[in-house]
Amino acid sequence: MSKPVRVFIIMGQSNTLEMGKVKGDNEGSLEHAVRKENLYPFMVDGSGNWTKRMDVRNVHTQGSGGPDGRGGVRRNDWLTVSGSKIGIETGIGHQLGNALDEPVLILKSSIGNRSLGWDLLPPGSPRHEVVTTDKKTGKEITLMTPAHKDEVRYPSWTKGEVPAPPSHNWHAGLQYLGDVARAKKVLSELDKHYPGAEKFEIAGFLWWQGDKDRYNAAHSAMYEKNLNQLFKALRKDFNAPKAKMVVATLGQTNKETASGNEKLIIEGMFAFGDSHKGEAAVVYTNPISMGSSSNAHYGGNAKTYMNVGLAMGEAMVKLWKK
Repeated sequence: MSKPVRVFIIMGQSNTLEMGKVKGDNEGSLEHAVRKENLYPFMVDGSGNWTKRMDVRNVHTQGSGGPDGRGGVRRNDWLTVSGSKIGIETGIGHQLGNALDEPVLILKSSIGNRSLGWDLLPPGSPRHEVVTTDKKTGKEITLMTPAHKDEVRYPSWTKGEVPAPPSHNWHAGLQYLGDVARAKKVLSELDKHYPGAEKFEIAGFLWWQGDKDRYNAAHSAMYEKNLNQLFKALRKDFNAPKAKMVVATLGQTNKETASGNEKLIIEGMFAFGDSHKGEAAVVYTNPISMGSSSNAHYGGNAKTYMNVGLAMGEAMVKLWKK
C-alpha cells in the first residue's frame, strides 16, 4: 500500500459508542429506515445486503481509566453493519471514504459516563475559578475546577476550601490519558488493524460529548476553555499539528431556547468553533436528532446516529477541502 492511511479518531462518551438499533420493523431501527423509509441507500447493495467498504477500516478500542486500565480492541473490521447496533462511525466512514483517495481508518477510543471537566481533562489544564449560583441558597459562589492530574475527591469544590483527598484510584484527566494510550497502541500495530498498511497520518478528531458535564455548573462554564485545551493537547500527543477537529452538540439542546448548563455547553462549543475557523467545525445536531435525549442514548434511534455521523463526516471533509 503506497499511500499512508488517513486516520480519524473518535472520542467522547457513550453516544460515540454503538447505540443505534439495527434490527426491527418499527420506526427507529436501521432496517426500517433503509427498507421502509428508503433512507441511506448506500447502506445496502443490489442484493439487499449490508455494504462492506474495503477502503475504510473500523476499529474501536475501549477501556476504563488510564493506560494500565482494563480493556482493549473491541472491533477491528472493514466498515459494514455487523451485530445489533451501529454508531456514528458508520456515517463518518462513508463520508470520508467517498471524499478521500487515500485509505481511511476510523479509530474510536472512548467509553461512557465521562466528563471533559474531570475524566477527560487534557494535559496543560490548570485550576480555574468559576463564579456561579448555588442551587440551594440562590447565592453567588465561586467554585474551583481541578487541574490535569489533580488527585481530589470531587470534580469541583468551593473556593477557599481545601479539596478533600481522593477516596478512589482516579485523578483529573485519567481517562484522557488512557484513551490516547489505547489509540496509540492500535496505531503501533498498524498492519494488524489495517492489513497491508505501512504508514499513517492523523488527519482529524471527532468529538461528541458533553452529557456528563451538564450536571456540573463549573464544568459547563469551563467547556469552551477545556475544548480549546483538548484540541491543543490532542494535536501535540498525536504529533498532528495540522489535524482538524469536528465537535457535535448534544441532540436535545436547542441553541435558541437552551438555558442553564446546557446553554453554557452549546455556547462553549460554538465559541470554540468560531475561534478555530478553518481548523475546527461544530455540527448542530438538534434538527437531526430524534428518539430522546443524550442521557438516554436517543432511545437507540439509528437515524440519530446515522444523521450525526454523516454530518460530522461532511464537516470534516469540508475542513480538509478548504
